[in-house]
Amino acid sequence: MSDRKLKVLVTGGGTGGHVFPAIAIADAIKKLRPDTEFLFVGAHGKMEMERVPKAGYAIEGLNVAGFQRSMSLKNLSFPFKLLKSLWKARSIVRKFQPDVVIGTGGYASGPVMRAAQRAGIPTLIQEQNSYAGVTNKLLARRASKICVAYDHMEQFFPQDKLVFTGNPVRSDILNLEGKREEGLKYYGLDPTKKTIVVIGGSLGARTLNNAMRDNVEFFEKYALPGGEGRGGAIQAVWQCGKFYEYEYTAMETAKLPNVECRAFIDRMDLLYAAADVVISRAGALSISELCLVGKPAILVPSPNVAEDHQTKNALALVEKGAARLVRDADAGEKMLQDALLVLESEALAFSLSESIRQMGRPNAAEAIAREAIKLVDKS
Repeated sequence: MSDRKLKVLVTGGGTGGHVFPAIAIADAIKKLRPDTEFLFVGAHGKMEMERVPKAGYAIEGLNVAGFQRSMSLKNLSFPFKLLKSLWKARSIVRKFQPDVVIGTGGYASGPVMRAAQRAGIPTLIQEQNSYAGVTNKLLARRASKICVAYDHMEQFFPQDKLVFTGNPVRSDILNLEGKREEGLKYYGLDPTKKTIVVIGGSLGARTLNNAMRDNVEFFEKYALPGGEGRGGAIQAVWQCGKFYEYEYTAMETAKLPNVECRAFIDRMDLLYAAADVVISRAGALSISELCLVGKPAILVPSPNVAEDHQTKNALALVEKGAARLVRDADAGEKMLQDALLVLESEALAFSLSESIRQMGRPNAAEAIAREAIKLVDKS
C-alpha cells in the first residue's frame, strides 16, 4: 500500500489562517510522496480560489457561505446554499475518489469532510485554534485523526484521536537567519531605528488601522528626529489589509512620520526578520508564525470571531509569558505604548522572544503529512 500513488483531497479556506496551512500540508505530503495527486476544494469568491492555483494545485469551488450570527437576510439563502454544496461535495468526492481527505477549516471544509466520512474515506481534521469551532466538533466523531496545536483539546475532541502537531506555516519563514539586513533594505527601513510591525491579516483589521491612524502624536514624539523622548528612534511598517487599502494607504501614511502603510505584505519572511516587535491579531496562523520567528508580540484579539477564540489563543501564550495582550477596546490607547515598553526594555524583549520561541513547532506540516499518510497505509 505504501508504494502506490496517493490521491489526497484538501479542503479549507476563507482566510489565510485556513488556506496557508492547507498548502503547507500538501507541500509536505508532496515531499514525502512526490507522485501524490492533489485536489483542493474551497469556496467560490474566497482567497483560496486564487492562492491555491498560484501554489501549483488544482482547486474546485463550492457555492457556500457561513451562517450569520446576527439577524441578516443572507441567512434566508443559507439552507439552499448548504444543500447545493453538500450535493456538489458528494459529487467531487465520488469523482476524485481520494484515499484521504484533510480539512483545515472554513466554509467549504464541512460539506466536503461530511461527504468523505459518509463514503467511508479516512478524514483528518487540522484544528488550528485553542477553542475548537462548531463544524470541527461535529465532524470529530467520525474523523480518523485530529491534529491540534494547543494543550487540553480533549475537552472538544475524543482523546484517542488527538495528535499534538502544532500549526503548519509557510516554509519561507522557517529560517530567518541572516535575513535581517535584507529585510531592512527590502522595506526601506533605517537599520539604526527600532522597527514596529503592525499586521492586520490578509483582509485587514479596522481596530488596528484606526489605532495607527489616531496615534499621530505618538509617531511625532518617537519617530520624528527632534521629537520628545526617543525622537527619531522608531519606525513602523503597517499592513492595513486589502479591504482598507484605499481608506488608509495614501491618506494616512502621509500623516505618520517614518511609517509605511501597505495593503498586503508579499515577503512576510523579510518583514519578520526586520521587526523588533510585532503587533498582531491573535489568529492561529499569526500566532504560529510568531512562535517560529521568535519575535516579541503584542496580541490584540479580534472580538468578532466565533466563541471569542482569538482571546483564548492569546491567553495560551500570555499565561506562559510568551506575549502581551491588549483588549480590542483598548488598542488605540495601549497597543503602541506596549510596543514601546518592549522596545525600551531589553530584558522584557528577550524574555518574550525566548518564551514564544519555545512554543514553536517548525515540523508541524511534516508531522500532519505523516499522520495523513499513515491513515492511508492502515486502510
